[in-house]
Amino acid sequence: MRLISLTLLGLSAVAQAETVTVSSPDGHLTVSINDDHALVQYQVTLDGQVIIAPSNLGMTLKKQAPFADGFKISKATPSRHDETWQQPWGEQQTIRDQHHAVTVHFKSDNQQQGRFAVTFKVFNDGVGFRYEVPQQPGFERSDITDELTEFAIADASQSTAWWIPARGWNRYEYVYNTTPLEQAAHVHTPFTFKTKNNVHVSIHEAALIDYAAMTLNQRRPGTFKADLTPWSDGIKVRKQGGFTTPWRTIQIAKQATGLLNSHLILNLNEPNKLGDVSWVNPGKYVGIWWGMHINENTWGSGDKHGATTKNTLEYMDFSAKYGFDGVLVEGWNIGWDGDWFFNGDVFKFDQAYPDFDIKAISEYGKKVGVKLIGHHETSGNVSNYRDQMPAAFALYNQAGVEQIKTGYVADGGNIKRIDEHGIARKEWHDGQFMVNEYLYNVELAAKHKLSINTHEPIKDTGLRRTYPNWLAREGARGQEFNAWGTPPNPPEHVPMLAFTRMLAGPMDFTPGIFDMGFNGLGDKTNRPQTTLAKQLALYVVLYSPIQMAADLPKNYLAKPDAFQFIQDVPTDWQQSIALAGEVGDFVVFARKAKGTQRYNGDDWFLGAVSDEQAREVTVKLDFLDANRTYEAQIYRDGDKAEWKNNPYDLVIEQRKVTAKDTLTLKLATSGGTAIRFKAL
Repeated sequence: MRLISLTLLGLSAVAQAETVTVSSPDGHLTVSINDDHALVQYQVTLDGQVIIAPSNLGMTLKKQAPFADGFKISKATPSRHDETWQQPWGEQQTIRDQHHAVTVHFKSDNQQQGRFAVTFKVFNDGVGFRYEVPQQPGFERSDITDELTEFAIADASQSTAWWIPARGWNRYEYVYNTTPLEQAAHVHTPFTFKTKNNVHVSIHEAALIDYAAMTLNQRRPGTFKADLTPWSDGIKVRKQGGFTTPWRTIQIAKQATGLLNSHLILNLNEPNKLGDVSWVNPGKYVGIWWGMHINENTWGSGDKHGATTKNTLEYMDFSAKYGFDGVLVEGWNIGWDGDWFFNGDVFKFDQAYPDFDIKAISEYGKKVGVKLIGHHETSGNVSNYRDQMPAAFALYNQAGVEQIKTGYVADGGNIKRIDEHGIARKEWHDGQFMVNEYLYNVELAAKHKLSINTHEPIKDTGLRRTYPNWLAREGARGQEFNAWGTPPNPPEHVPMLAFTRMLAGPMDFTPGIFDMGFNGLGDKTNRPQTTLAKQLALYVVLYSPIQMAADLPKNYLAKPDAFQFIQDVPTDWQQSIALAGEVGDFVVFARKAKGTQRYNGDDWFLGAVSDEQAREVTVKLDFLDANRTYEAQIYRDGDKAEWKNNPYDLVIEQRKVTAKDTLTLKLATSGGTAIRFKAL
């Protein structure tokens, strides 16, 4: 068997090679591609240890012969890349994209089978690969019926996995399972697992455009196959002419925190396509939202209607006084009366209830310097929303709105679209149709200089780099489940999200609940299963360029000392570093503020959270700037704090520190620590 090594770039590939290898810039990761078997296969090793055992590549098509048996390597083209680029906003201002790559071309002696290629990019923190099908006779239209991509996990029987089920009724909004890897039958990505040698791996995808989302289906024990979410007629993907797939990604780290410090997903997305995005603004907001979840208000009209002019102006006054950028208002437009979960046909996105004067609110917002944040709930009828989108965006332009929270509440598989024949079809949130529908919303919004925060979304795959007005998404169990979920989010939920959902990108989790006892304390009620200090730490641990102070204003005014941290913490960062953590147990993040008129670019912030276990974590402060002294403003769990019956025990203290110091963080059960390092 001939072996072509592309680790040292500059070697030319040789036709008829049976195996091609390419390694990461640091030499630790190696991908091997071979044509020794019926299907083309690839393998991934870390320092010689097999992480992904030989795994199949290929796809099947409805009309054309499959990209399956009989293909051989015809050519391999190596390349390498090393550049730094900047995000207009983000958790890290400057990102390095350094990788070695190879495009491997495949041909078959069977003339009925077309040509295809697979490009592999190998970074120091993982691997991305995608299929590339060129324009060729017989492929004017391709209906993909299956993708044969596999991820065969080495030593699967001794690996631990953290996962949520795929293609269920509640989309991505499930409590994460911790099981032996072999029990993860059909899962969403990001899919995180740990090998017997404590290597941490996450499988996901990047740049999901005009394609079905990839779920992972475990067939033979330890072998996960790509399972694309289908259209209502069963076809997985429809393509015209030549096409590329999204990148299939494998992030690999020797420690759990290595996954958190990876930028592989962003590096596999295309640069900003929108041009000048100075109109896209990170920030913090409050909203008429939590009151509906705890039954103080209603979305629908009536005596308890939350979205009134009076309430909105009061929230704007609160925002102006305490430094918030905007006020989210849900339930302002016609259509919320009755069971709004099923109101997708009747929502009007440019017609307000009589008690909501959007013009007066807009004018008042300009006066006090606070913007109205828009809201569009579709209840899953996306055709009704698409028809009204231009008028709805125009109304928001008139009202000075810059950001819109969109909602697609509907059971999985129950998105309603009206086809070209006027027939109602039901689709999945993560099928090709909805992948395109979400992006249509974002692209049209950009033409109106509007930013989007998608709830009930398609999963994040790094498209915020290409479309920077796609600020955040939900795509997991958020804070609202603590008001009425069965069960509410458990103590391990946030340290679990950090190593799973958050690997995909920003999440609008809506942190900052100060009143844990709206249903009573203890562990038998719907309530946030956290301490107050942990709620503060969420602003650092769970990254989003837009962060909500989710509780009622009166609850912040009742605890002004704790509320100070929410006022002080920014949402846009120069640098982010995961300092410590284990999946589902605990996590510690440090982030450096980006300098603005409001925030000092020399300040650092730290957030640490724990699961149901109390623990002590010692962290070095060597991330701080050398030769600077800081005032550490520490918000920590008190000595008697514990989440069930004493969540409010909070100690606020100050001390002088430098980069040479260490801190021991004492985290209560489901506790946390939040720190501002104020540069002196």
